[in-house]
Amino acid sequence: MTDIYVYVHGWQTPPATAQRRATALLTRALDLRAAHPDRYPQLTRGYRPAVVVVRWPSSSLPSLGGYRRIRDRAHAMSAAGRGNAPHVLAHLLGYLDAQRCDPTAPPVLANRDGQYLHLVGHSFGGRFLCEAVQWAATPDAPRVLGWSTPALPGRPFTVDSMLIFQMAAPRDAFDRIFPSLFPSGAKSGAPLRGPLVLTHSRWDRATGFWHLRAEGSSGIGHTGAGAAPVPQFHTRLLPVHEPYRPSTLDHRLVNVDASARFRGGTRTRLAPAGAHSDFDHPESAHLLLSLAALSR
Repeated sequence: MTDIYVYVHGWQTPPATAQRRATALLTRALDLRAAHPDRYPQLTRGYRPAVVVVRWPSSSLPSLGGYRRIRDRAHAMSAAGRGNAPHVLAHLLGYLDAQRCDPTAPPVLANRDGQYLHLVGHSFGGRFLCEAVQWAATPDAPRVLGWSTPALPGRPFTVDSMLIFQMAAPRDAFDRIFPSLFPSGAKSGAPLRGPLVLTHSRWDRATGFWHLRAEGSSGIGHTGAGAAPVPQFHTRLLPVHEPYRPSTLDHRLVNVDASARFRGGTRTRLAPAGAHSDFDHPESAHLLLSLAALSR
């Protein structure tokens, strides 16, 4: 195993579907690398991923009331001082980090077996991941997490890449909800070594139509991140034959316009959530695989 993925699903995703989507995404990545190894030269030493799927009750009626219900549930599960989802995820990430041996080839933060840790979220699942990683930056984070231990003060817990498809959160979430995720002033920020990559599509009705009515503005999954404490880079979802350069992904926060691909069929576009869950494409696997390659 070379790469560990932690996947958290979003709105209207039954447990079996979450497992299937996560597995399909990694299967596409494996097939893509096998068919075109020259496009990912950093992975010549191997790419053997494993995925941990975190599942939570996200089903509701496909309506404004249903969207608000799951939004409120996600908030209750992840809000500081109220919810335990970030703590559970943080303990999971800390456990996975503890299983990774000390890196032997700095500055690449992998262990002697070449393991990397990547986070993948969809919709409200992105909120849980951001909360969990941000929690590591707080002074009272328990030592059990393994993010900063007395024995290894120079080796804080690190996430090598973070990819969130169609995030269900306000566009100013990184200023208002996740203020400790990125470095700011004297704050060092959360242990997120690699980029935070966010896809968005104008065909996403869940974070467009429903988010607009529930929150008063469109969400990240529809329009991309707005105000943020770090500079942002904007690009588009690339076809599988076009490589992602380091200059495209090597940024703290990357907005990826996937409107040309995340469109859904005619029936999907007319559905309440639109193309909110329409990310099971080779182009998504290409982005996932490129992040893994550039983490080396």
